[in-house]
Amino acid sequence: MTRITSDAARRIALGAQGLVRRPTAGGRDRRHFRRLFDRIGLLQLDSVNVVARSHYLPALARLGPYQREALDRYTSQSGEVFEYWGHEASLLPVAVYPLLRWRMDEFTPWGRIRKVMEDHPGYIEDVYQEIAQRGPLTVGELSDPGARTGPWWGHGQGRSAVDWLFASGRITATRDHRFGRVYDLSERVIPADLREADPLPAVEAQRRLLELAARHHGIGTVADLADYYRLHVPTARALLGELATEGRLEVVDVAGWRGPVYLHPQAAQPRRIQGATLLSPFDPVVWRRERAERLFGFHYRIEIYVPQQLRVHGYYVMPFLLDGRLVARVDLKAHRRTGVLEARGAHAEQGVDKIAVARALGGSLAELAAWLDLDDIVVRRRGDLGGHLAAVAG
Repeated sequence: MTRITSDAARRIALGAQGLVRRPTAGGRDRRHFRRLFDRIGLLQLDSVNVVARSHYLPALARLGPYQREALDRYTSQSGEVFEYWGHEASLLPVAVYPLLRWRMDEFTPWGRIRKVMEDHPGYIEDVYQEIAQRGPLTVGELSDPGARTGPWWGHGQGRSAVDWLFASGRITATRDHRFGRVYDLSERVIPADLREADPLPAVEAQRRLLELAARHHGIGTVADLADYYRLHVPTARALLGELATEGRLEVVDVAGWRGPVYLHPQAAQPRRIQGATLLSPFDPVVWRRERAERLFGFHYRIEIYVPQQLRVHGYYVMPFLLDGRLVARVDLKAHRRTGVLEARGAHAEQGVDKIAVARALGGSLAELAAWLDLDDIVVRRRGDLGGHLAAVAG
């Protein structure tokens, strides 16, 4: 069995994710976005907009500054991307559509969907027909969207209807300028050859998704690879064993990791990782917290839903990657009305050169602020790195 050091495993993982070095300056077009999706497989969506919508940030980390509107045009107009449940709600290349048909077919109506079906027979089909005739539409543009039953999760019957049609694959969605879903028939979004192909058996589709996960991660445990497309871990364990037996993946031994560990045969092992970048909490490098801790010794938890008085590092905390290591974290907020990027706190990892880290982080904050069209950076002195960062920014 091939033995791999933990340092080599970290470089393999970052290489697979396209984070070997910071990109050179220049324009970004659909070719860059296409390569991004090929490299990392998906962009996870999330409604939190404290700094920027989450799917914009992994692209920034890998492509450097780009026009967010250009990514919007690519994902909504190119015909190469669709939205579905990948790693949570995600933007995915249309090429993986056949690999997710089993998920669409296996969805069964959940509580509020069953209630709509029982209380309003035929309503969901009416919504489908309205989208077919008038689409693309938001929920609010439906002729009878129904009233919300609460301020947060009290979805009206229209929202329940489109959620079911979306989950079962009859409609898909793009996002408007306010990040709201705009629904249309799948047949008007997904290419016919992908949509009309005979569905793959669920087991075969999951095997292929696990192979993709291994390529995107480069190296990983069963739980790491299953998590990429949210697959059932016991099922993934058996399928990964089959893929290794067939030589499609290699079982390796990584110092300090509990096995089995799988290496993709095309995974490169960069000699060095260079450059500095901030990572979204929803970036594939850190979205599985156990993996981030194993790769980097970086204990990371999202504290958005933690009461303020119990937060350790802050509300929207972005890890800072410097030359292949997670060396710090910074709690950020973009104040768009006043044109300010606020660093509300910054913490360094143990043993790092805080002055060097603060200088590099200051450069990344300046890049982020410019990309967000913010004029100023304000740094609070909270955290053991805050003072050093404030000195750099000031």
